[in-house]
Amino acid sequence: MRRVYEALTRAEAILAGTFLVLMVLLIFTGGVARLVRHPQNWTIDLATCFFAWAAFMCADVAWRKGSMMSIDLLVVRLPQRLQRAMLYANYLIIAAFLVYAIYAGVHLAWVSRARSFQGIPGVSYSWVTMSLPVGAALLLLTTGLKVRTALVEDGLVRGAGAEPPHDQVQT
Repeated sequence: MRRVYEALTRAEAILAGTFLVLMVLLIFTGGVARLVRHPQNWTIDLATCFFAWAAFMCADVAWRKGSMMSIDLLVVRLPQRLQRAMLYANYLIIAAFLVYAIYAGVHLAWVSRARSFQGIPGVSYSWVTMSLPVGAALLLLTTGLKVRTALVEDGLVRGAGAEPPHDQVQT
């Protein structure tokens, strides 16, 4: 199972980076095309799609590596037991939000399935809106692994096989 997860995280990081590079190239190409008076409006539309997917995938990579911004000004002043309780409460709030994002994203993708993406016939807007539930599902998986790691650290769950993958920073 660990190998599958590591392959998924590697593929996610490569895909997110590829989408970001393609987004920049498309925006640059569109700008140059406008400069020579041959606008290619589809470049901006496709770059927007790549941005939506890359944003959620990059958020998961950052969350998994412990690189998300955190403000702990008040929490660090609390007793250790209360800090851990706040950590679990935070994970619970994040998980609840992500479950809702998955539900809302699937609903949005279903509702927008007949809408064409930026007027491009045959391409459904659902390709863009599916970035929300897919990204939220990836973030929810990472959150679940962080909860499991915290439970192991606190001795509430046996540690056999519960260690996070090598790229997951423990909080």
